[in-house]
Amino acid sequence: MSSDKETKNIRASIILEIIGMPPEHLLETLEDIIKNIDNEKGVSVKSKKINEPVLIKEQEKFYTTFAEVEIEVDDILYLAIIMFKYMPAHVEVIEPELIALTNNGWTDILSELARRLHGYEEVARVLQIKNSQMEKKFRELLPEENKSKEINLQEETEKKKRKKKK
Repeated sequence: MSSDKETKNIRASIILEIIGMPPEHLLETLEDIIKNIDNEKGVSVKSKKINEPVLIKEQEKFYTTFAEVEIEVDDILYLAIIMFKYMPAHVEVIEPELIALTNNGWTDILSELARRLHGYEEVARVLQIKNSQMEKKFRELLPEENKSKEINLQEETEKKKRKKKK
C-alpha cells in the first residue's frame, strides 16, 4: 500500500447497550438506532444481533439489553462519527489489519473530536448555570429558619472539601 493512500472500507463490530422499560421498547429503540446507523453517510450495517432484554437485579422494573452490529465504513472518519454520535459500549476493528491515514484524514478526525468536545462543554456550562440559578431560587423560597441550617451545611461541606485537598 502506498503511504499517500488512506485505508478505505473498514469493517468493525460495535456493541450498543441500553437500559429502560418496558422491555419491548428497548427492542424497538435498538432497531431504530441500527436503522439510523445504516442511514449514516459512508456507513452500512452488514449484520445485527439484538439480544432479549433482561431484568436488572438491583433495579426493579428496569431492563437492559444490547445489540452486536457489524458495520462497514467508507473511511475511518465515519467510524469516529459513529463513536461520538451513538456511543457504543465497545468497538472492534475487524479489518483491515493495518489502517493508513493521511494528515488530512487525521485533521478530519481531530476536527470532529474538537467540535464534539466543544459541544459537550457548552452543554455542561449551561447546566452549571441553570443549576446555580435553581439553587439560588430554592434558597430564596426557604423559610428563614431553614436558611441558617442551609448555610451551616454548606460551610461544613466546604470545610470537608478543603480537608480532602490537603
